[in-house]
Amino acid sequence: MLFSIASILIVGLILGFLFEQLNLPSLLGMLLAGVLLGRSGFNLLDKNLLSISEEIRKLALIIILLRAGLGISKEILKKIGNTAFKLSLIPVMFEGVTILFLAIYILEFSWVEAGLLAFIIAAVSPAVVVPSMLKLKEERLGEEKEIPTLILASASIDDVLAITFFSIFLGVFEGGSLSVVSAIAQIPIKVIGGIVLGLIIGYLLIKFYNRYSNLDLTYQTVILFAIAIFTTVLGDYLKVASLLAVMTIGYLLLEENKKLANEFSGVLNKLWIPAKVFLFVLIGAAVQIDVAYQVSKVGILIIIIGLIARIFGVLISTIKSNLNFSERIFCAIAYLPKATVQAAIGAVPLAAGVPNGELILALAVMSIMLTAPLGAIGIDYFAPKLLKNKI
Repeated sequence: MLFSIASILIVGLILGFLFEQLNLPSLLGMLLAGVLLGRSGFNLLDKNLLSISEEIRKLALIIILLRAGLGISKEILKKIGNTAFKLSLIPVMFEGVTILFLAIYILEFSWVEAGLLAFIIAAVSPAVVVPSMLKLKEERLGEEKEIPTLILASASIDDVLAITFFSIFLGVFEGGSLSVVSAIAQIPIKVIGGIVLGLIIGYLLIKFYNRYSNLDLTYQTVILFAIAIFTTVLGDYLKVASLLAVMTIGYLLLEENKKLANEFSGVLNKLWIPAKVFLFVLIGAAVQIDVAYQVSKVGILIIIIGLIARIFGVLISTIKSNLNFSERIFCAIAYLPKATVQAAIGAVPLAAGVPNGELILALAVMSIMLTAPLGAIGIDYFAPKLLKNKI
């Protein structure tokens, strides 16, 4: 396993650096490193490491979600609130419903299979979006209208919605309830539950830091990270939006202790360097090129039509906002990439015995291959052209 860890770090960093020299996002190089090291390439990664790759990816996500939460203030949320709410709901529903009908009529899926596929693919990727938006915040691009924060806030709930609907369709397949009312009721419960959980744990954490303020920053950061992991586990057990809870902890820390929050941000920025290598390399390693190739034409068609529906959803969500047309177009581009959710739950239908589970997995992989590079390159290329730099 040590060889695999070293390979991930060395190859991931080298290819990431090479892609940066070509003015391309480093994550593309890391994704390629994963493909080369994984089953679709030279198959050099230890099976024991791959068996816990989902947990490793989640640890990396916790770091970026803490970073995101530490950059969101109450004033910013008030400024973007209504638009963020619409962006978190409308685009994912547009894309999900579109793919659902396409799967029924083109692939001849049952409505349950179509729903599973639709809401696997419809989720936006925090692994691509969050680091990209944090980078824009550092460069102060779009900061005047808080566009990076707008996308950060809405993307997390977008994922909650997609995963909730996926869980509902999976429950129906496994013999669960068909009640539409109970299904819809799960969404606000998960969102509100995640926020409340984050506020409770965040409040207790702040009390601890205030009492033991003489602790070394390294110890304080380790405690923060450990508590964030515990929050994720507890949130999953309580069936609330655990990742949203992690962001809420960061938000509360910034509100209550800005100095400490800024210090945490500095440490987490450094931790993110090795974390992102593991995150993107392991996502790349999950990609199966041969399976994706089998459904390439139909898959690309369905994914592209779904993305067009998502773009329309973003444009509709931002009609009455303070964003100009260029900024609305950028929001649509930033909402394109998929990777994390698709890699995490793409194989669940196959494991559950869904008849078209292998095809659903192949299309999930296809969505990663098509949209992760497209979204990452699009964000990097269009941000300086479509967003204003705050002076």
